[in-house]
Order: sequence, then structure tokens, then C-alpha cells
Amino acid sequence: MQTHPCYGIKLTKSYRNMAMLLQARRILTQTLPRCSSNSSPASVKLLGLVSRGLHDNVSRTKLFDPNATSGNVITCNAAVVRGPKQPFLMETIRVDPPKKMEVRIKILYTSICHTDLSAWKGENEAQRAYPRILGHEAVGLVESVGEGVTDLKTGDHVIPIFNGECGHCPYCTTKTTNLCQTYRVNPFKSVMENDGKCRFSTKDGEPIFHFLNTSTFTEYSVLDSACVVKIDPNSPLKKMSLLSCGVSTGVGAAWNAANVQAGSSVAIFGLGALGLAASEGARARGASQIIGVDINPEKFNKGKEMGMTHFVNPKDISKPVHQRIREMTGGGVDYSIECAGNVEVLREAFLSTHDGWGKTVVVGIYPTPKMLPLHPMELFDGRSISGTIFGDFKGKSQLPELAKACMNGVVNLDGFITHELPFEKINEAFQLLGNGKALRCLLHV
Repeated sequence: MQTHPCYGIKLTKSYRNMAMLLQARRILTQTLPRCSSNSSPASVKLLGLVSRGLHDNVSRTKLFDPNATSGNVITCNAAVVRGPKQPFLMETIRVDPPKKMEVRIKILYTSICHTDLSAWKGENEAQRAYPRILGHEAVGLVESVGEGVTDLKTGDHVIPIFNGECGHCPYCTTKTTNLCQTYRVNPFKSVMENDGKCRFSTKDGEPIFHFLNTSTFTEYSVLDSACVVKIDPNSPLKKMSLLSCGVSTGVGAAWNAANVQAGSSVAIFGLGALGLAASEGARARGASQIIGVDINPEKFNKGKEMGMTHFVNPKDISKPVHQRIREMTGGGVDYSIECAGNVEVLREAFLSTHDGWGKTVVVGIYPTPKMLPLHPMELFDGRSISGTIFGDFKGKSQLPELAKACMNGVVNLDGFITHELPFEKINEAFQLLGNGKALRCLLHV
């Protein structure tokens, strides 16, 4: 028996349980997303389903009742951009249910990458499509799945990926590439694969375009199931959002594309989030010398945290960077990883590697039309160069193992998230990234 705190009445166990159930129901029904049709009463069982294992102070306002939302159009908030460099507008949008082989997810956290910044600026005119929902780094929960989806279910903890994996095409079934015949990254694509239409629209029915197979600057998003990866429900959700792009790409550049070996030397050009992730990957592989190259010395302390042992500021030396690195390493590094997206920097990265076996991995994104700054004869010295998408990770089959490695401390994700803001301050977050004041700004959706 227990006494009611207000009335002093003795309560039996059954009455206490009923009171708890009613309180949970009241909390959930007050926080459900708005649907276009009548919603069924919230279920305490479903409350447990979607909240079990949530971390990082995810509140009940993040939850949903699948009985009320599944199969219905969801009305929610999204940050919509309507032109190059125009401020994001917080608009009320409509999100359709997922069609065949699609998944609708509730976004919990989303972060901002330089790819988002480039798309917001409209730097590549051929890739422009408006109005549009940008964003591709996030973590969330499966709200519902479309016909044919068997590997995901409501309540699963997931991260979206821009470079999908169907699992059965000629590309996915070979070990030599992480590209997918249908769901590979495509910056020109702005609609769903199923029917060439959008799953987002305004209240007036105007279509809103998708972005990089993901579109995460919204409370709810619809993705192809090939672009949704299930993760451990006990994982730290905020940090897991980093695996949607930046950290996976940088770590994978070191692990997969370069295949850094223990005791080797690595030079990393550009110490943004990608470069720091590449350093963390090289550190985890046991590289003995990791040289960070950047014109901003304020980034060097963060580089030390991520395993870098030496630094070169091109502004502080009177000779080409590659000459300085050759002097530091007795002929050049074993691997160089270029993360700046600058052809002049790329040439220095290539020439900084040791002749005979040096390998350069291109990670940075380059504006068009830019060509490789190399002469074919320079490849005869035994140096090689290659590019990587998503760090050569196969998203659905290999990313869960990277997530486990992060949870076990093999890869340290501490320090990448430098700012956290509410979703409605997305314009401020973009300003922080554009001004070089943030590695990753995490938005609480």
C-alpha cells in the first residue's frame, strides 16, 4: 500500500499502475505529430517501443504513436531553402507515407556539413533545385516502413546515408567498390527513386525537393530503405549522427582507401572535420607520424587531440610544403589524405608522398571545371592517387561495425561536436560553420 501525495488515500498496487498508465497516456497524446486524418488514442505499449534505449536527453516530445501516423500524411516543421544563399525558412510541410522499399523516419538530431554549406550557396548551378530540404547527417527512429522493407521496423534506431547499398546489384555484391548501381550518391537527384516524385510538399501542395538521398533538416523524412542503416539502440545518438558523412568518410579514407599500416607516416591536408576524422582513423591504425597541414594554426590543438604528431603551416615556411614534409620524413610520407578541395593543395599532397609506394587519397570536394594537377609521367615514380566516397564503407553492411568501434573507444568521437543549437536556429548554425567557428553544429530536432 502507498499513500497518494495529495489526498492521503491508501492506493493498492493496481491503482498505482493505472495512475502511471494514465499519466503516460496524457504525456504522449500531448506530443504527437499532427496527422492529416483522425489519430487513434496513444498506446502506452508504443510509448515503450519508441522510447526504449533513448539517450542524450531525448524527450517525449520526440516520440510518436505509429498507430496514429503510419499510413497517414504527417504535418511537421522543416527548414526549407528557396534559393541560393537565402535564409532557411521554418515551414509547416506535409510528409507522405513511405512507398515500396521506402522508410519514414523521425529525425532526432541533425548536423551540418560543408556539403550542405556548398549546396545552400548553390555553388554548382546544375545541382540547384528549389524549394528544397537539405541536410544529410542525422540520427533518428523509424516511424514506418513501406511495402517490401524487411530489415527495418518501427522504433529502430537508424542513421541516414547519402551513398546507399541495395545489397543485390553487381556493384553491391563485389568487394571492390562501395557504390550502388541505383542508390549511389547523386547530387543531381532531387526526387525519390520509386516514382520520380517528392514525398515533401507545402500546405498548398507545392512539391519540395529532396537532397542527397536523405533530406534531414526536417522533423520527418522519407528515404529509400537502401539509405537507412540500423544501429545499436544503446549507442550515443548525438555522436552517431556524425557517421552519416564526415567521420565515416575521414576514418574510411585512412582505413579503407589508404589502408594505413601500423608504424607508417601520414600527412593530412585540411584540418576540418574530415581531416580530423582521417587523423583519428590513422591513429587507430597505429600510424607513428601524422602530420597536419593547414593555414590556420588555431586548428592544431584539436589536431593533437585527434592523434596528430606534427604540423605544417604553409604560411610559416619559405619552401613548398611537399619539400618540408620530405625533409621531416626522410623522403616523404607513406600516405597523404587531401581534405581541402583545392587543386594546388592536392598537388602538394601528391608530391609529399614517398616515391615508389606513396599513396594519395582525395577526399575534398572540388568545384568544376577543375582537372588533376598532375602530369601522367609523374605516376611513373610509383606514387598513386585515388578518390573515395563515404570512406569506401558499404553503408548498410559495414557501417554498423564502425558504430560499434566508436562505442568501444577504437575511434574517439569526442570533440567533433563543438556546438549544439535548437532546430529553429539553423541559420545561426550555418553562419558558425561558414565562419570557421564550428566543426559540427548539432541541431536538436
